[in-house]
Amino acid sequence: MAKKSGVRVTSSTGNVFRDLGFSKEESEHLLVRADLLIQVQKAIESRRLKQAEAATILRVTQPRVSDLLRGRIDLFSTDSLIDMLARLGVACVLVVKTPRSKKVA
Repeated sequence: MAKKSGVRVTSSTGNVFRDLGFSKEESEHLLVRADLLIQVQKAIESRRLKQAEAATILRVTQPRVSDLLRGRIDLFSTDSLIDMLARLGVACVLVVKTPRSKKVA
């Protein structure tokens, strides 16, 4: 017979920031910014840009690029990340989804 380990498992909400205790609104903003930040990182990596080269293209300083690549999400707004993606030639498309209504039986 297996012994219970006492480990508590909580199901994810689907948003890691919500799971970490951020408010619903803040967690949605953070999730969008995280997605944008990852896309900037991927664009820089796929073009094999050095930080100084990326800084020139993005019109920021090299330390700002370093912050980007280290995932310092707290230092970047949604607008600045969208601007950076545009400068890297990456198009952004906004998709808005409404929640599914619950059917009452």
